Amino acid sequence: MISFSNISKQYGKQLIFVETSFQLNPGEKAGLVGPNGAGKTTLFRMIVGEESPDDGDVTVPKKLTIGYFRQDVEEMQGRSVLDEAIAGSGRVGDLHHELNELQNAMEDPSKADEMDAILDRFGHVQEEYEHLDGYALEAQAREVLHGLGFHDDQIDADVGALSGGWKMRVALARVLLGRPDVLLMDEPTNHLDIESIIWLEQFLKAYEGALLMTSHDREFMNRLVNKILEIDAGEVFTYSGDYDFYERERNIRETNQQASFARQQAMLAKEQRFIDRFRTHAAKASQVQSRIKALDKIEKIELPKKRTVVKFEFRTPPRSGDQVAVIEGLSKAYGSRTIYDGFNMIVRRGERWCVMGRNGAGKSTLLKMMAGALNPDAGEVRLGASLKMGYFAQQSLDVLNADLTVIEQLQNDFPQDGIGSLRSLAGAFQFSGDDTDKKIRSLSGGEKSRLAMARMLYDPPNFLVLDEPTNHLDLATKEMLVEALKEFEGTMIFVSHDRMFLRGLGTRVLELGGESGTEKEPRLYPGTYVEYVEAMGQEAPGTHT
Repeated sequence: MISFSNISKQYGKQLIFVETSFQLNPGEKAGLVGPNGAGKTTLFRMIVGEESPDDGDVTVPKKLTIGYFRQDVEEMQGRSVLDEAIAGSGRVGDLHHELNELQNAMEDPSKADEMDAILDRFGHVQEEYEHLDGYALEAQAREVLHGLGFHDDQIDADVGALSGGWKMRVALARVLLGRPDVLLMDEPTNHLDIESIIWLEQFLKAYEGALLMTSHDREFMNRLVNKILEIDAGEVFTYSGDYDFYERERNIRETNQQASFARQQAMLAKEQRFIDRFRTHAAKASQVQSRIKALDKIEKIELPKKRTVVKFEFRTPPRSGDQVAVIEGLSKAYGSRTIYDGFNMIVRRGERWCVMGRNGAGKSTLLKMMAGALNPDAGEVRLGASLKMGYFAQQSLDVLNADLTVIEQLQNDFPQDGIGSLRSLAGAFQFSGDDTDKKIRSLSGGEKSRLAMARMLYDPPNFLVLDEPTNHLDLATKEMLVEALKEFEGTMIFVSHDRMFLRGLGTRVLELGGESGTEKEPRLYPGTYVEYVEAMGQEAPGTHT
């Protein structure tokens, strides 16, 4: 289907691909992995023709339709969310929008003289639209948008009023509705909550075309892909299996490569000793020369690049009282919409609560009220004795100083600590080498999240309030964070859409709302997230495993 043959690509002095080949076959669902800067986006762009290789061939059949979901969303305004989503549906989408324009023209008194032509055109467009099952497309679009978390009032409203994260969902819906032969997806779960991720998972499982995607969600990748393409040092290595299989096989490959490297180094050292010993012996001159020539011809084995993940170890936080937070009679409404009405809850020392609920159920609202960033309409949140709180939300990024470098920010925050321990802290959150000298203004969203998290956890609070702490974090950082937080001796309440995070850390579950977020009383589940899934038969409210 799509094949890359002996591709080479270079930006300035940076080699991206070096004579590498691979192919994506019909119906395959493949994960694309590799460190930042390895060339994942470049590969996507070559498939859609936005970039060309310096050498080699990219073969894409002419009639193949490709849908490409990317992280940079173009400006959207002037249409409803529904119309914007339908825009990616090829000819049917074009007809849908022409029908809307013709209907507006029919209602425009200034176009009375053109009415016969407008009506005639409307008849032809409507006939073709019906022939292509256009009215079914509108129903499909609503179904997809509902699956991605939109309510009906949002679907029919102006897309321009949405935030960037919600526009990403519209862009995703547009690509899915196009039903292309091949889907290219760059981090499709980044702006989704767990309910929407589970819906997308089911949609892509049923999708019959080929899929090539990047994702920092291990669970999502494992449930969907049957092939992994790893970009490593300019080459693409293919593994036939899910992400867990790839990790095991890559470790075996690296172990074998290390063993081969050690054997070759021993052989080279032995040959060099012979050459050095007999270089001046006339009787051995021909042997020495032949061995020198043989060594020059040997292809040197290189050590595999080590993916080092620095372990983060908490300092022991101060001990809090047994009752960390007591919520009594809590009420909160936004306009006519009641989010909480007389809600009661006690958070005890050592508990790790995960807060579940659909969009609008009040997850972030609760965390803001617990952190003191938002006042309830009635009732109260009483924090316990000897409490030191750490609150992480996307707004936490605003306290970073854009003019400082990563290491300067840490030195600014912790002036009593040595540069060595601060570099170790930075390393645990994937800032190594020159990364620590990057200006904060130039960091990506994920890098800023990592830095904000590092600052909060270095001098640890005994009560962590975390709102989507894994947003934009790569797999290595997420896994390090889960392992570190397992050892955390304090108390936690958090919102996360990452099932690895939920499974690894949730010892209690607060489920908010029902299908619409307001249909039923909050449920306080006294077991772990794993036990909650088993007991409820669902991974999140309103979904089913």
